[in-house]
Amino acid sequence: MTTAGRLPYPIALTGDGVSLREWRDEDLEDLVELLDEPDIARWTPMPSPFDLEAGVAYLKRARQTRATGQRIQLAITLDGGKPVGETLLFGVDAGLREAELGYLVGAPHRRRGLASAALSLLSGYARGPLGLQRLLLRIDAANTASCAVARRCGYRLTGEPPILQEGPYGPSSLDTWELVSPGGGTRLERLRNVAARRYGRRG
Repeated sequence: MTTAGRLPYPIALTGDGVSLREWRDEDLEDLVELLDEPDIARWTPMPSPFDLEAGVAYLKRARQTRATGQRIQLAITLDGGKPVGETLLFGVDAGLREAELGYLVGAPHRRRGLASAALSLLSGYARGPLGLQRLLLRIDAANTASCAVARRCGYRLTGEPPILQEGPYGPSSLDTWELVSPGGGTRLERLRNVAARRYGRRG
């Protein structure tokens, strides 16, 4: 799946009308424009307001986690140029062969299928070259647009207990969605894995 437990870096993925690429320093102003927006602050733990200082810190952290192979964090573009959003993969458990994904699209670029295209593209990469069998999303049920993206890309609710996440506008209650490859284990086995992660035991 990876080299010495590290995710591949750098990478670029193209398909379904989008191109995913690594963030660049020159993306700073576009990044701030994308993330300094009420809906982003409502559904994510991003700082609000999201200013240039926050953008510099965000890009620095993205470079560090990419260089160390901890996560995949890619700008969503139409042609490799101006970013219109972001998609990421993180929290890889090599033993369980699973990871969590996330995505966001800036307000001017929504309702064009870009989030679905980016999620589908990164999900395919995760299940193919990375060899992951179970992909997870955490979404507040009130975020109906994001839930629709998940459903459109084949993800399904797991029924696991919600996870509380603090954000600038208060806590969110995140439901878990999953996309499971053939051979990814039964639902009972997956629930046991949830218990293992939460309480530190296997069996």
